[in-house]
Amino acid sequence: MQTITTAAELRRALADSRKNDRHIGFVPTMGYLHEGHLALVKASRARCAVTVVSILVNPTQFGPNEDLSVYPRDFSRDQRLCSEAGVDYLFAPDAREIYPPEFDTFVEPGDLARPLCGAFRPGHFRGVATVVCKLFNMVQPNVAFFGQKDLQQCAVVRRMTVDLDLPIEIVIVPTVRDYDGLAMRSRNRYLNAEERQRALAISRALFAAEAAFRAGERDPEKLAQIAKWHLQSIDHLQYLEIVHAHTLGSAASPLTGPAAICVAGDVGRTRLIDNVILNR
Repeated sequence: MQTITTAAELRRALADSRKNDRHIGFVPTMGYLHEGHLALVKASRARCAVTVVSILVNPTQFGPNEDLSVYPRDFSRDQRLCSEAGVDYLFAPDAREIYPPEFDTFVEPGDLARPLCGAFRPGHFRGVATVVCKLFNMVQPNVAFFGQKDLQQCAVVRRMTVDLDLPIEIVIVPTVRDYDGLAMRSRNRYLNAEERQRALAISRALFAAEAAFRAGERDPEKLAQIAKWHLQSIDHLQYLEIVHAHTLGSAASPLTGPAAICVAGDVGRTRLIDNVILNR
């Protein structure tokens, strides 16, 4: 595995792969890798001849009172995990490589960025869309891999890729969960033992609504009520919404198309998000 820090060096390293039409898979991350990230790497290696992973704690997707300064970081551990997973190139640019001093151009996403997390984190998806677009231009992959846990991010990135005519296939990999159902995320390390137990209410709520859907319930309000009953142990419920899985618009009753039940809430000082897809 080669570790690369500049876009120019990365383009040189990937030149032979492009010349020989070897498919390039790309997994963008903010580091502090876990099994969810490694599942994306595994998916890339199964589909592509070359796998690139990026690690960048992207400053433009954090709000002024969010956790940019304390976001989990352990680069040497991430390097080891990537090497063991068979990554070919680890792209680890400094933020100044992505945003030089005179940087002044951003990608502004549309309606997909407004509901759910977008309503509570103004500017977040602008930062996501901008950094992903820049990374796509630097890596120039054939396929990029994202996790379903970040459903809204996946929708924004997929729409951006289509709208800007980027020749990249977007693959969404199912959420990876710990043994007890908690969705894997880097921020789980913020939770103490007691908070982690209470955080399980989020996945239990989603699974309860999913079970009711499989049993035949098609009223989104009733499914939401079932889920909310399980969420009493979290400190603050930011939202619980059932939306169309692709447009993120509110799902009508009865549910007839692909839908997702999405949750965001706080346990202690940690904001957690999760979702399940409701399929017939």
